[in-house]
Amino acid sequence: MFRSFVIAICSLTWALSAAANPEFWKQEWPDTDFSKTTVPNWVEILSGGPPKDGIPALSDPQFIRAGQESRIDGMEPVITVEIKGAEPRAYPLRYLTWHEIVNDSVGGVPIAVTFCPLCNSALTFDRRAAGRTLTLGVSGKLRNSDMVMYDRETQSWWQQALGTAIVGDLTGSELTLVASWMESWDQFKARNPQGLVMAEPAYNRRYGQNPYQNYDSFKRPFLYNGELPPHDIPALSRVVRVGDQAWPMQRLRDAGVIREAGVEITWQAGQASALDAGTIARGRDVGSIRVRDGQGRDVPHDVMFAFAYHAFWPDGEWMLGK
Repeated sequence: MFRSFVIAICSLTWALSAAANPEFWKQEWPDTDFSKTTVPNWVEILSGGPPKDGIPALSDPQFIRAGQESRIDGMEPVITVEIKGAEPRAYPLRYLTWHEIVNDSVGGVPIAVTFCPLCNSALTFDRRAAGRTLTLGVSGKLRNSDMVMYDRETQSWWQQALGTAIVGDLTGSELTLVASWMESWDQFKARNPQGLVMAEPAYNRRYGQNPYQNYDSFKRPFLYNGELPPHDIPALSRVVRVGDQAWPMQRLRDAGVIREAGVEITWQAGQASALDAGTIARGRDVGSIRVRDGQGRDVPHDVMFAFAYHAFWPDGEWMLGK
């Protein structure tokens, strides 16, 4: 399914890049101030295919108890959010694959749980920025194959991998990362048998299916023309990014635990890739990552594809252990 989609979209890439011009985009984005931007060249921004809100972000999601959930396979990945004073919550990738953003509030903190399938980037942000609480949506645009989000309040565009506004009134503003991590549904339930899990949204989607079948086995990423990673690291291999440093997943898998650069990173088997088999539950085991500081506190991090790390942190430090 995804391969045929790639062929169709790539045939349009030249035309779309030629239309990479704010004058063209103003038809769809009349309230976005394109005179304010940190993007050096508009051709970096491409259409991913769907239009604005063609991938519908969610707001005010519903939750059920972990023990009530029967749809999710044990190895399916979820994004876990644990905020002091609130019950732990799991946001299944079977839903985020189709919606990419969930606007929620946990323990009085307005958050956005985000997932960009093309970069495997799962980040949670505090939605408060520039003195207001924002509601995030999916723009339909990509930059370095990464989702460009937008806020409904000012129509500014935000780079998901960076959490930074790149176009519009809020250009230069940053969203604060909230510690969250991807793990399997079984791993979440083992720690939180009475925890909360997001209920299935009321949309007609093939939840549990992977529309990006075999994507994380591709040689090159989708709609990406930038440099490939150094050190012979495959473009779509996973790395764990903490700040501007990145650890190859294979190194973590081999070691189990790595303590360096002020953090402890652990790898545990048992989580299916959401970007492998046609059914997420049947994806190969890529393992789960947890990052903590010296006091045992969870540290915000990302498990993303190597090409995306190199694109957004070209001067970042590769933690190769050599």
